[in-house]
Amino acid sequence: MALAHTWSVALVGLEGHLVEVESDISQGLPKTTLIGLPDASLTEARDRVRAAVVNSGERFPDRKITIGLSPATLPKTGSHYDVAIALSLLTAAGVVDHGALRQTAIIGELGLDGRVREVRGALAMTLAAARAGFERIVVPDLNANEARLVPGIDVYGVRSLRQVLALLRGVEVPDEEPSRAEPRLLSESLTRVPDVDLHDVIGHRDGRRAIEAAAAGGHNLFLHGPPGSGKTMLAERLGGLLPDLSMEDSLEVSAVHSLAGLLTSDADLVTRPPFIAPHHTASLASLVGGGSGVPRPGAISCAHRGVLFIDEAAEMHPLTLDTLRQPLESGYIEIHRAAAVAKFPARFMLVMAANPCPCGLSGTDLGASCTCTPQVLMRYRQRISGPIKDRLDIQRHILPAARTIASGETSESTAVVAARVQDARDRQAFRYKTTGWILNSEVPGPVMRREHPLNDAGQKLLEDLYSAGRITARGLDRVVRLAWTLADLQGATHPTVDLTHEAFQLRTGEPLTPLADTRPLKGPTS
Repeated sequence: MALAHTWSVALVGLEGHLVEVESDISQGLPKTTLIGLPDASLTEARDRVRAAVVNSGERFPDRKITIGLSPATLPKTGSHYDVAIALSLLTAAGVVDHGALRQTAIIGELGLDGRVREVRGALAMTLAAARAGFERIVVPDLNANEARLVPGIDVYGVRSLRQVLALLRGVEVPDEEPSRAEPRLLSESLTRVPDVDLHDVIGHRDGRRAIEAAAAGGHNLFLHGPPGSGKTMLAERLGGLLPDLSMEDSLEVSAVHSLAGLLTSDADLVTRPPFIAPHHTASLASLVGGGSGVPRPGAISCAHRGVLFIDEAAEMHPLTLDTLRQPLESGYIEIHRAAAVAKFPARFMLVMAANPCPCGLSGTDLGASCTCTPQVLMRYRQRISGPIKDRLDIQRHILPAARTIASGETSESTAVVAARVQDARDRQAFRYKTTGWILNSEVPGPVMRREHPLNDAGQKLLEDLYSAGRITARGLDRVVRLAWTLADLQGATHPTVDLTHEAFQLRTGEPLTPLADTRPLKGPTS
């Protein structure tokens, strides 16, 4: 009777759990039993491991074999346990010394010929192993670069089971051909970072001010206007205004992308905020995440600490769009399944662009009249629900800038505006350094009103607007946050009443006019 164990990692969402892989070889008819809540792909590991061991030149024990995955109550899915199972089995058979795998985590899928294939989520698994105090981790060679992004743990990249056994025996490691990398079908379509500059945008003073404020405070943004007016052009340049990710955020974002299969074998840490632009026909599951067994991250989690841009937002299915309501408030998404509850980070900036109506001419003065009926207009505008609009801090009506283009006016570059955004974010980081928040948009309304109130004039202005029905209670909190962002961009120590009024105009979509030129008229609730 022989017993041995190794360690691997199970992922539930982005959270890693250490799994003990035990192998027991006892007297009895030859049979291999796998226990511990394995899914279908993991149950097939019995046949993959047997073929890989034999084709690697080792003898597979012809006895009763029981393989246990502990804790038994934790659902386990995927093929990345193969190498750990094989080494546990060979250790129990006496091929590998029992002490050789101490303080070592193992992940990797086995081919029938003994090759070690790459797996998804290697970065998140390595993070979990390092936090659990493991000194070493064995990973597929194609995952070695992303695993080495985690400090404090030695990474051994292997191409075959033969190489692993050679390392453990202390003999010369045989040379193996590299495995074929898994195709990355989503990399270009989901993480396309536009290589554009704000200098290309001529005119659009209000639109440029809107994306600068959105980038500085992490505020959600809604751009609406006729086709060809510049909505997408402005939105695509917002990503270039964002500063690089911190080391902590970079590791977290990279782990999400690794689990989603977006990191390539030569990947480095994701240091720039991601720019995720799903098509407006994207399904609910692709946006939120999901899948059989343990769910995988969707587009909103891939946009964590970056931008989620939805062009033609009014064309997206309303139920799919409404799924953004909860993560916009909480900063994470929980996916409940029968097997497990997966939690993914989802603190992103939502940027939406839409036409005012199907023909695109409603509310514009472009020399042509809108041909949509009132019923069509009503149905089209209701496709973006009120609760979603209420969570958008900035709303701007974008119109063509033909006169400015004709005059040859120039505008600031991305680098100039990004420097102001960085200064504004530095002020926010200093203000909230003793809290868990980073940006103005993350601070809860009650805390902002209590710890960072507006001056008397600004507070009186918002109270009058609230009493007139021009702003909701949630909208009032968002105007306060936006006013602080405008003050940070200006380098002011406190929002003035003029900045508070500008924040209200950015929030409601009104033209940016000085407070002295604005009459307190009643308007729609915002």
